[in-house]
Amino acid sequence: MNRLPIIFKRELGSYFSTPLAYVFIVIFLIVSSIFTFNIGGFYETGQADLQVFFNFHPWLYLFFVPAISMRLWAEELRAGTVELLLTLPIKLSEAVLGKFLAAWVFIGIALLLTTPLWVTVNYLGDPDNGIILASYLGSWLMSGAFLAMGSCMSATTHNQVIAFILTISLCFIFMFTGFPMILSVFNGWLPAALVDMIASMSLLTHFNAISRGVLDFRDLLFFIIMMVGWLFATAIVIEKKKAG
Repeated sequence: MNRLPIIFKRELGSYFSTPLAYVFIVIFLIVSSIFTFNIGGFYETGQADLQVFFNFHPWLYLFFVPAISMRLWAEELRAGTVELLLTLPIKLSEAVLGKFLAAWVFIGIALLLTTPLWVTVNYLGDPDNGIILASYLGSWLMSGAFLAMGSCMSATTHNQVIAFILTISLCFIFMFTGFPMILSVFNGWLPAALVDMIASMSLLTHFNAISRGVLDFRDLLFFIIMMVGWLFATAIVIEKKKAG
Protein backbone atom coordinates (compact mmCIF):
# COMPACT_ATOMS: atom_id res chain seq x y z
CA MET A 1 0.00 0.00 0.00
CA ASN A 2 3.03 2.30 -0.39
CA ARG A 3 1.44 3.96 -3.44
CA LEU A 4 -1.93 4.49 -1.78
CA PRO A 5 -1.06 8.02 -0.49
CA ILE A 6 -0.01 9.05 -4.01
CA ILE A 7 -3.32 7.92 -5.51
CA PHE A 8 -5.23 9.50 -2.63
CA LYS A 9 -3.52 12.90 -3.09
CA ARG A 10 -3.99 12.76 -6.88
CA GLU A 11 -7.71 11.98 -6.60
CA LEU A 12 -8.40 14.48 -3.80
CA GLY A 13 -6.51 17.18 -5.68
CA SER A 14 -8.56 16.50 -8.79
CA TYR A 15 -11.73 17.47 -6.91
CA PHE A 16 -10.39 20.93 -6.12
CA SER A 17 -8.70 21.50 -9.47
CA THR A 18 -12.04 22.57 -10.95
CA PRO A 19 -14.83 24.83 -9.62
CA LEU A 20 -17.14 21.79 -9.49
CA ALA A 21 -15.99 20.79 -6.00
CA TYR A 22 -16.62 24.25 -4.59
CA VAL A 23 -20.03 24.41 -6.28
CA PHE A 24 -20.92 21.03 -4.78
CA ILE A 25 -19.89 22.09 -1.28
CA VAL A 26 -21.81 25.38 -1.50
CA ILE A 27 -24.95 23.59 -2.75
CA PHE A 28 -24.63 20.97 -0.01
CA LEU A 29 -24.35 23.66 2.68
CA ILE A 30 -27.26 25.68 1.27
CA VAL A 31 -29.58 22.69 0.85
CA SER A 32 -28.76 21.29 4.31
CA SER A 33 -29.46 24.73 5.81
CA ILE A 34 -32.79 25.01 3.98
CA PHE A 35 -33.81 21.56 5.17
CA THR A 36 -32.81 22.38 8.74
CA PHE A 37 -34.24 25.88 9.16
CA ASN A 38 -37.07 26.14 6.63
CA ILE A 39 -38.40 22.60 6.23
CA GLY A 40 -37.33 21.09 9.54
CA GLY A 41 -38.40 24.09 11.62
CA PHE A 42 -35.19 24.31 13.64
CA TYR A 43 -36.27 27.33 15.68
CA GLU A 44 -39.86 26.08 16.08
CA THR A 45 -38.69 22.97 17.94
CA GLY A 46 -37.45 25.10 20.81
CA GLN A 47 -34.57 22.71 21.46
CA ALA A 48 -30.87 23.48 21.24
CA ASP A 49 -29.76 20.36 19.38
CA LEU A 50 -29.03 19.23 15.82
CA GLN A 51 -31.48 16.33 15.60
CA VAL A 52 -33.47 18.07 12.86
CA PHE A 53 -30.26 18.72 10.94
CA PHE A 54 -29.15 15.07 11.02
CA ASN A 55 -32.62 13.73 10.23
CA PHE A 56 -32.24 15.03 6.67
CA HIS A 57 -28.76 13.63 6.06
CA PRO A 58 -29.91 10.29 4.59
CA TRP A 59 -32.01 12.19 2.04
CA LEU A 60 -29.17 14.56 1.23
CA TYR A 61 -26.74 11.70 0.73
CA LEU A 62 -29.23 9.80 -1.39
CA PHE A 63 -28.61 12.33 -4.17
CA PHE A 64 -25.34 14.08 -3.34
CA VAL A 65 -23.18 10.98 -2.79
CA PRO A 66 -24.19 9.32 -6.10
CA ALA A 67 -23.31 12.62 -7.81
CA ILE A 68 -19.77 12.21 -6.45
CA SER A 69 -19.39 8.46 -6.87
CA MET A 70 -20.66 8.31 -10.46
CA ARG A 71 -17.35 9.67 -11.78
CA LEU A 72 -15.06 7.39 -9.75
CA TRP A 73 -14.76 4.69 -12.43
CA ALA A 74 -17.33 5.55 -15.12
CA GLU A 75 -15.22 8.44 -16.37
CA GLU A 76 -12.09 6.27 -16.43
CA LEU A 77 -13.99 3.62 -18.41
CA ARG A 78 -15.43 6.17 -20.83
CA ALA A 79 -12.10 7.81 -21.52
CA GLY A 80 -10.26 4.49 -21.69
CA THR A 81 -7.77 5.60 -19.04
CA VAL A 82 -8.62 2.73 -16.71
CA GLU A 83 -6.39 0.43 -18.78
CA LEU A 84 -3.53 2.91 -18.43
CA LEU A 85 -4.14 3.23 -14.70
CA LEU A 86 -4.04 -0.51 -14.17
CA THR A 87 -0.87 -0.95 -16.23
CA LEU A 88 0.99 1.31 -13.83
CA PRO A 89 2.97 -0.39 -11.03
CA ILE A 90 0.09 -0.14 -8.56
CA LYS A 91 -2.20 -2.73 -7.09
CA LEU A 92 -5.88 -2.77 -7.97
CA SER A 93 -6.67 -2.56 -4.25
CA GLU A 94 -4.61 0.64 -4.03
CA ALA A 95 -6.51 2.20 -6.92
CA VAL A 96 -9.93 1.25 -5.53
CA LEU A 97 -9.12 2.30 -1.97
CA GLY A 98 -7.31 5.48 -3.02
CA LYS A 99 -10.25 6.70 -5.12
CA PHE A 100 -12.71 5.83 -2.38
CA LEU A 101 -10.77 7.50 0.44
CA ALA A 102 -10.30 10.70 -1.59
CA ALA A 103 -14.05 10.94 -2.27
CA TRP A 104 -14.87 10.05 1.35
CA VAL A 105 -12.53 12.73 2.70
CA PHE A 106 -14.08 15.22 0.26
CA ILE A 107 -17.52 14.44 1.71
CA GLY A 108 -15.99 14.75 5.17
CA ILE A 109 -14.74 18.24 4.33
CA ALA A 110 -18.24 19.26 3.22
CA LEU A 111 -19.64 17.79 6.45
CA LEU A 112 -16.97 19.55 8.52
CA LEU A 113 -18.02 22.89 7.08
CA THR A 114 -21.44 22.48 8.74
CA THR A 115 -19.88 22.70 12.21
CA PRO A 116 -20.88 26.40 12.57
CA LEU A 117 -24.35 24.95 13.25
CA TRP A 118 -22.79 23.09 16.17
CA VAL A 119 -21.33 26.35 17.46
CA THR A 120 -24.72 28.02 17.03
CA VAL A 121 -26.65 25.50 19.15
CA ASN A 122 -24.00 25.76 21.87
CA TYR A 123 -24.49 29.53 21.82
CA LEU A 124 -28.28 29.20 21.97
CA GLY A 125 -28.41 26.55 24.66
CA ASP A 126 -26.70 23.62 26.33
CA PRO A 127 -26.91 20.65 23.93
CA ASP A 128 -25.55 17.17 24.51
CA ASN A 129 -22.32 17.48 22.51
CA GLY A 130 -21.65 13.76 22.85
CA ILE A 131 -24.80 13.01 20.85
CA ILE A 132 -23.88 15.62 18.24
CA LEU A 133 -20.38 14.17 17.86
CA ALA A 134 -21.82 10.67 17.52
CA SER A 135 -24.27 11.95 14.91
CA TYR A 136 -21.44 13.45 12.87
CA LEU A 137 -19.58 10.13 13.04
CA GLY A 138 -22.69 8.20 12.04
CA SER A 139 -23.36 10.61 9.19
CA TRP A 140 -19.84 10.23 7.81
CA LEU A 141 -19.96 6.44 8.12
CA MET A 142 -23.30 6.36 6.32
CA SER A 143 -21.90 8.52 3.52
CA GLY A 144 -19.00 6.05 3.25
CA ALA A 145 -21.43 3.14 2.82
CA PHE A 146 -23.31 5.08 0.13
CA LEU A 147 -20.03 5.94 -1.56
CA ALA A 148 -18.78 2.34 -1.57
CA MET A 149 -22.00 1.23 -3.25
CA GLY A 150 -21.64 4.07 -5.72
CA SER A 151 -18.06 3.03 -6.46
CA CYS A 152 -19.24 -0.44 -7.42
CA MET A 153 -22.08 0.89 -9.57
CA SER A 154 -19.68 3.32 -11.28
CA ALA A 155 -17.39 0.41 -12.13
CA THR A 156 -20.19 -1.41 -13.96
CA THR A 157 -20.74 1.23 -16.64
CA HIS A 158 -18.95 3.92 -18.64
CA ASN A 159 -22.03 6.18 -18.47
CA GLN A 160 -22.05 8.49 -15.44
CA VAL A 161 -25.80 9.09 -15.63
CA ILE A 162 -26.50 5.36 -15.50
CA ALA A 163 -24.08 5.02 -12.57
CA PHE A 164 -25.91 7.86 -10.81
CA ILE A 165 -29.32 6.22 -11.26
CA LEU A 166 -28.06 2.76 -10.25
CA THR A 167 -26.48 4.15 -7.10
CA ILE A 168 -29.60 6.06 -6.07
CA SER A 169 -31.71 2.92 -6.58
CA LEU A 170 -29.33 0.71 -4.60
CA CYS A 171 -28.95 3.21 -1.75
CA PHE A 172 -32.73 3.64 -1.60
CA ILE A 173 -33.17 -0.11 -1.20
CA PHE A 174 -30.61 -0.34 1.60
CA MET A 175 -32.12 2.66 3.36
CA PHE A 176 -35.61 1.22 3.69
CA THR A 177 -35.10 -2.53 4.05
CA GLY A 178 -35.89 -2.25 7.75
CA PHE A 179 -39.24 -0.48 7.28
CA PRO A 180 -42.35 -2.49 8.29
CA MET A 181 -43.94 -1.81 4.90
CA ILE A 182 -40.99 -3.47 3.16
CA LEU A 183 -40.70 -6.32 5.65
CA SER A 184 -44.41 -7.10 5.29
CA VAL A 185 -43.66 -8.24 1.74
CA PHE A 186 -41.39 -11.00 3.09
CA ASN A 187 -43.38 -11.94 6.19
CA GLY A 188 -45.26 -15.18 5.84
CA TRP A 189 -43.19 -16.81 3.11
CA LEU A 190 -39.67 -16.30 4.44
CA PRO A 191 -38.30 -17.65 7.75
CA ALA A 192 -38.33 -15.13 10.58
CA ALA A 193 -34.55 -15.32 10.90
CA LEU A 194 -34.15 -14.33 7.25
CA VAL A 195 -36.62 -11.46 7.62
CA ASP A 196 -34.66 -10.22 10.64
CA MET A 197 -31.47 -10.39 8.60
CA ILE A 198 -33.07 -8.27 5.86
CA ALA A 199 -34.22 -5.76 8.48
CA SER A 200 -30.70 -5.54 9.89
CA MET A 201 -29.39 -4.38 6.50
CA SER A 202 -31.14 -1.01 6.79
CA LEU A 203 -28.67 1.87 6.67
CA LEU A 204 -31.29 4.17 8.16
CA THR A 205 -31.83 1.96 11.21
CA HIS A 206 -28.13 1.85 12.06
CA PHE A 207 -27.67 5.59 11.46
CA ASN A 208 -30.67 6.48 13.64
CA ALA A 209 -29.23 4.37 16.46
CA ILE A 210 -25.89 6.21 16.31
CA SER A 211 -27.55 9.65 15.95
CA ARG A 212 -29.29 9.01 19.28
CA GLY A 213 -25.85 8.88 20.86
CA VAL A 214 -25.73 5.09 21.19
CA LEU A 215 -22.36 3.97 19.83
CA ASP A 216 -23.08 0.27 19.56
CA PHE A 217 -20.16 -1.73 18.14
CA ARG A 218 -22.61 -3.63 15.91
CA ASP A 219 -23.74 -0.42 14.18
CA LEU A 220 -20.15 0.71 13.59
CA LEU A 221 -19.20 -2.77 12.35
CA PHE A 222 -22.16 -2.77 9.97
CA PHE A 223 -20.98 0.37 8.18
CA ILE A 224 -17.40 -0.91 8.03
CA ILE A 225 -18.55 -4.25 6.56
CA MET A 226 -20.71 -2.42 4.02
CA MET A 227 -17.77 -0.32 2.87
CA VAL A 228 -15.31 -3.20 2.73
CA GLY A 229 -17.81 -5.49 1.00
CA TRP A 230 -18.78 -3.05 -1.75
CA LEU A 231 -15.17 -1.98 -2.33
CA PHE A 232 -14.23 -5.63 -2.70
CA ALA A 233 -17.08 -5.97 -5.20
CA THR A 234 -15.71 -2.92 -7.04
CA ALA A 235 -12.32 -4.59 -7.36
CA ILE A 236 -13.95 -7.75 -8.72
CA VAL A 237 -15.89 -5.78 -11.35
CA ILE A 238 -12.80 -3.84 -12.45
CA GLU A 239 -10.75 -7.04 -12.59
CA LYS A 240 -13.34 -8.70 -14.82
CA LYS A 241 -13.41 -5.67 -17.12
CA LYS A 242 -9.62 -5.72 -17.27
CA ALA A 243 -9.62 -9.41 -18.13
CA GLY A 244 -12.34 -8.87 -20.75
